[in-house]
Amino acid sequence: MTTDLVRLAGLEAIFESSRIEVVPIAIPGGFREDEISVLIIDSQATEHPFVLLASLARTHPSLLTIVLGERTDQEYVEKVIAAGARGYLTYSASERDFQMAIDAVREGSIWAPRKVLAKLISQTPAHSRTTPALPDLTPRELQVLELLTAGRSNREIGLSLDIDESTVKAHVGRLMRKVGVANRISLTMFAMQHLFPISGRKNR
Repeated sequence: MTTDLVRLAGLEAIFESSRIEVVPIAIPGGFREDEISVLIIDSQATEHPFVLLASLARTHPSLLTIVLGERTDQEYVEKVIAAGARGYLTYSASERDFQMAIDAVREGSIWAPRKVLAKLISQTPAHSRTTPALPDLTPRELQVLELLTAGRSNREIGLSLDIDESTVKAHVGRLMRKVGVANRISLTMFAMQHLFPISGRKNR
């Protein structure tokens, strides 16, 4: 949902080579949930994005929403997720970022780009970043977690490790239970803080 024609054209160009159809929606609520897969909300398309998110959560509780914006500060991103969005992307997001975000929310996870995660961690008070008792992870779980932390989708992790995507999902589910978190973003933040520090990790 955006009123910016240039941004709409950009989204259409991003998904031109995929099977994803971009359908502009000008009126909030003017659609049925079975008509769309994921609703991308341009934060600048409304003066009250959090009111809109809360309204959509009430009227379309099963709707998957991703907010598109320019801010990357911890308070704002957390507020977006708390208001009901399943993901957050910045205006500089690439085609791969969009595809991974859509895949993640479709799989029932929460998504934020890696640079936002890095900023969230850098803004976390030092006293809350003390190393907890680390769970006992298998070598395969560590491989999956490292690739997940590197920003790979379930499909990409499966291809890298030569395992089925359903097996990757099962590993991610076990990892979340072992770490004690409810979604992928929290799992990724845990790994970036305690297992694969940003300063010591190369881009993959």
